[in-house]
Amino acid sequence: MRQPSVTARRVAAASVSLIVAAGAAACGPKDNDAKGSGGDSAPHKGGTLTVLNSEPQTDFDPARLYTSGGGNVPSLVFRTLTTRNRENGAAGAEVVPDLATDTGRPNKDATVWTYTLRKGLKYEDGSPITSADVKYGVERSFAPELSGGAPYLRDWLAGAAGYQGPYKDKKGLSAIETPDSRTIVFHLNKPEGEFPYLATQTQFTPVPKSKDTGTTYESHPVSSGPYKVVRNENDGEHLVLERNTYWSTAVDAERKAYPDSIDVRSGLDSSVINQRLSASQGADAAAVTTDTNLGPAELAKVTGDEKLAARVGTGHFGYTDYIAFNPTVKPFDDPRVRQAISYAVDRSSVVNAAGGSALAEPATTFLPDQKSFGYTPYDPFPAGRSGNAAKARELLAQAGHKNGLTVTLTHSNNKDFETSPEIATAVQDALKKAGITVRLQGLEDNDYRDRIHGVKTEPGFFLAHWGADWPSGGPFLAPIFDGRQIVKDGANFNTGLLNDKSVNAEIDAINKLTDLDAAAARWGALDKKIGAKALVVPLFHPVYKRLYGSAVKNVVISDWTGVLDISQVAVK
Repeated sequence: MRQPSVTARRVAAASVSLIVAAGAAACGPKDNDAKGSGGDSAPHKGGTLTVLNSEPQTDFDPARLYTSGGGNVPSLVFRTLTTRNRENGAAGAEVVPDLATDTGRPNKDATVWTYTLRKGLKYEDGSPITSADVKYGVERSFAPELSGGAPYLRDWLAGAAGYQGPYKDKKGLSAIETPDSRTIVFHLNKPEGEFPYLATQTQFTPVPKSKDTGTTYESHPVSSGPYKVVRNENDGEHLVLERNTYWSTAVDAERKAYPDSIDVRSGLDSSVINQRLSASQGADAAAVTTDTNLGPAELAKVTGDEKLAARVGTGHFGYTDYIAFNPTVKPFDDPRVRQAISYAVDRSSVVNAAGGSALAEPATTFLPDQKSFGYTPYDPFPAGRSGNAAKARELLAQAGHKNGLTVTLTHSNNKDFETSPEIATAVQDALKKAGITVRLQGLEDNDYRDRIHGVKTEPGFFLAHWGADWPSGGPFLAPIFDGRQIVKDGANFNTGLLNDKSVNAEIDAINKLTDLDAAAARWGALDKKIGAKALVVPLFHPVYKRLYGSAVKNVVISDWTGVLDISQVAVK
């Protein structure tokens, strides 16, 4: 994600007890199979599903949402050209058609992508959905007053860099053509084999121009999905959705839409959410959460109760928590110092600080442990489970620090899962064994983000994290390691300030591939190559544990989102 500290939390809240949301398999636990979880009987239509969340569903406008329309509320109202396969685990990390008949037809060099809309698509008022509506939906996402969505379109579409949206520029984007009511063509300024992933973003939601009310559109956006908005109170704090009678499974193979209505209650305390789901009384029996994890203490209690344990969904999301180095700051300009720290890290203690093995998996690769990312196992600086202090001391001596050295580790002072004082202290304790004295510099969250994302202010040694906009190595490696994405006067995420021509060239080469399996293998190889440079120290990949109500059936959790897919849930 281009804005990990903000957008990752939109995917899921983050703290030691409320862990960042979104591995090998991200389905529910082994006993929570998608077809049988939540009860023995088959799912049926009807009833009301309640969603209990911490984060309000703010800015409920497809132009402003930073989401790929995964398992959460937006995908119930907003359909896009493509979407994710609504299946458990790795199968759910595949991109599939949604409004379109296929995932897109590229030209030879993947600079032009053509889509054809399905026949019979309708809005909530019965009017037809057209390619012009999709084009307009994309264009309005460029309007400054509707900012907040993913930034890729401005980078990828030909001639779109300076476009300010249809309210200021009536001509629209020439990079998008609509030769007829069902065909839409996108012209890109460079090859992008992963355009089908981008087309899952809510910016590809059709918006009828005649119904666009600008900044107030969020109060009643026109639905193209199975549900329509009938109430939006306090900017998404209370959202009520009811069935869109013009939607049907005949034109939507992905969403089941079993409940008659969805009642979304947000802004709740995480402990209250888990208490209500645990008790599962009244309407809460048909309730779920998509952003509130079980913390370590809560998980221990639930694990000891067989009935509660059967109502825990387990998910993995493409996310990595890591140590970042700024190689322009001494002593981190010396690769041997960075390597020494890599050897000295005790991942067992870090995992314990993150809540234990049930909530975090140790990582030696930057890419998450999922096939869709191109995960390739490697460990360039083997530290074992508890660190290799002897090897670290050896490297420090070679670097002229035979008596050790003192460094400062910057982290956030709040209870943010990835950057918390607990994680920082675990790193501090491990490095002490190798003769490295670590001073902890805790900053308030806003100050922390400003510091680490500014080229001129970036510390030499700090905790960081990165989450994927879609399950591929592209949006994971490129923002962090592509030298052309270094931003000197804005938010920069290439923390190692790497500008390696061979890395940049390989990123370009992979982006040309439309064979996503072949691309995944190349991303994995590139991850291994970059890992040897010791610009980051991967620490762990989070695991997500969430309760759901006793009347909830058909639990599906994919590797794409790591959260329960409410488009699949039944409550009867």
